[in-house]
Amino acid sequence: MYVERDLASKIRQYLSAPEIIAVVGARQAGKTTLLKHLQAGIQDSSFLTFEDIEIRELFDLDIKSFIELYIKPARVIFIDEFQYSKRGGPGLKFIYDTVPDRKLIISGSSSLDLTIKAVKHLTGRILSFTLYPFSFREVLRSKDERLSKLFESTLEFGPIEPPLLQRLQKYFQEFVVYGGYPRVATAQNDEEKREILRNIFQVYLLRDVRDILGLVDDYKILSLVKALALQAGQAISYDELGNLTQQNTPAIKKQINFLEKTYVASLLRPYFRNKRTELVKNPKVYFFDTGLRNAVIKDFKPVNERQDKGALYENCVFSELMKKDRLVKYWRTKSKAEVDFVVDDRIPLEVKSGLAKPIVGKSLYSFMAKYQPERAFILNESMFEDLRIGKSMVHWRYLFSGLILE
Repeated sequence: MYVERDLASKIRQYLSAPEIIAVVGARQAGKTTLLKHLQAGIQDSSFLTFEDIEIRELFDLDIKSFIELYIKPARVIFIDEFQYSKRGGPGLKFIYDTVPDRKLIISGSSSLDLTIKAVKHLTGRILSFTLYPFSFREVLRSKDERLSKLFESTLEFGPIEPPLLQRLQKYFQEFVVYGGYPRVATAQNDEEKREILRNIFQVYLLRDVRDILGLVDDYKILSLVKALALQAGQAISYDELGNLTQQNTPAIKKQINFLEKTYVASLLRPYFRNKRTELVKNPKVYFFDTGLRNAVIKDFKPVNERQDKGALYENCVFSELMKKDRLVKYWRTKSKAEVDFVVDDRIPLEVKSGLAKPIVGKSLYSFMAKYQPERAFILNESMFEDLRIGKSMVHWRYLFSGLILE
């Protein structure tokens, strides 16, 4: 079953543009499915995969023969699993510069620079798009198309009535626990979901860590990933991580950079205008998918039974913001005032697991008094309110709201 991805419509806008299109992202995020769906709607197209060793070696070792056999016969050429190529950058540049009127669309299970390995060769010749696991909206689309449409239309007009709210909360809490990997979201039961997540994590470690990072002692990065998972939503200390994993700071930074480029975890940098009072050097850590994070710590208990409920909600909001390509930072002063997220350098956003009435916390109030943003958001489980405080309009919205921040 194909679930329409939000990214598909964006890519279609560039199919007639001359640039190469690269679709990158985590393993099992649905890149192959997306490419095949796009190809099915294009006449005079072909589909290749670099998991096929013969095709890949021809590209790497005999690019002219590759062009004759696979590029010239079709107008649009899809190449899946491009990250396996050893000469990705130079090869793409040669095709782009020597074969006119051909459109290349590639995919890779990592960030653009790891997929291509030589992005400098392709300046001005490539457009990169990131495909993440399902957003909550896409998860709803996979389960109930009518509910998904109702969800999208209802959010813009006001509070949701209790029967529909409870149904959406049920789906959202499942999404928070198991995340949005397509194969997980469409699994038949919870045990199957857990098994798929465990498999994704193990394959990721065994294949990517050894193939890309070149680590023989993969237990060290496993220890690091577990430590980061337990600290999701918190500022990290490289010294503390070093003690836990028995590694020095440069090694830890290299591995975290790798985790970011393979869409496992991400560091969130601080927002500041006054270095003297606001600059906090330590970044916070979040996972791109909460299901994978829960697989790492082996905890799939329901949200309402967990001690890390608040951190899990916060991590889920972070991943949804990433899927919308928002610029996200956090704000913290040296006097310990902290706002969970500052979006696009202008919108403060707080995540609250339980609220009985519309209250603005001291930290958010402090940020608003200092910067006077036009809007602020407080995402919570059940409250929909709007209240003007000073020069800011504060919006209380549902955690599953799709983060309507425009």
